[in-house]
Order: sequence, then structure tokens, then C-alpha cells
Amino acid sequence: MPARSAGVLLFRCDPLEVLLVHPGGPFWAKKDRGVWSIPKGEYDDTEDPLTCARREFAEELGSDVPAGRIVELGEVKQKSGKVVTAYAVEGDVDAKAVHSNTFEMEWPPRSGRTAEFPEVDRAEWLSLDAAREKVIPAQAAFLARLVDALGES
Repeated sequence: MPARSAGVLLFRCDPLEVLLVHPGGPFWAKKDRGVWSIPKGEYDDTEDPLTCARREFAEELGSDVPAGRIVELGEVKQKSGKVVTAYAVEGDVDAKAVHSNTFEMEWPPRSGRTAEFPEVDRAEWLSLDAAREKVIPAQAAFLARLVDALGES
């Protein structure tokens, strides 16, 4: 069974912008195009995807999902095989104030030393065009579905 993740695509209007996050850690530090994501995380069969999406948003951004209407954006299957479920919510957070939880890993490789890194090293509000260039390719479908749900071009 493939890994499953759920997340929230936060958006704001006039003009339409979406909030994406850049993965933390040394592997992603110099990568930009095609690696940004909606804030998301894994869940198992015992957890509701929306509950997971809310939890992961809080863990990766340091704030709760703003109150508002939730728009289901469905699922996509990423190149890795992971299946991601997304929900869109209109709201606003200060992208510069984001603070993520952390993880530990051996770094540098085979050094025997452990270092701590943020799961998300930054977040940005992006136009749809910019988001399409930066987002993980499979997640671009969520942007198109958001536009369809909002009836925008």
C-alpha cells in the first residue's frame, strides 16, 4: 500500500495567491523548482485525512489552519508513489513568521554526527504562475482544481 499524506492549500484572493512550503534539510537547500509543496504529512488508515491535514499545517507552519470553508481538492499520486489528499482553505498567515517542527538525521553522511533540521525551511505566497513552476509536478493538479472550484482563470 502506498504512503498517504494529506495537506492544506491555503489561498487568498485579489490577486489569487497560494501558500507553498520549501522542504528543510541539507538535501533540499539548493533545490527550488519542482520541490515546493502544500504543507502536508503522512497518515495511516486509522486517521481521517482532514484531521491529518490540519495537524500537519500546524506542525509545519506553527499556526492553525484559518477558519473558513474547506474545498476538497481530491488526490494525486506523486512520482514516488505517495498519494496526497488536499483541501483548500481561504485565509492568511504571515509566511515570514513560519516556524516548523524539526527532525534529526546523520549529517554529513557517514560522519556519525546527528544534526537537527526544520521540516520546512520557508514558506511563500506565490502567484499561480510562480506556484506552477515551483510545486512538485503532481501537486500542480491541486492548483488547477482550486481555480476550477473558484471559477477563476
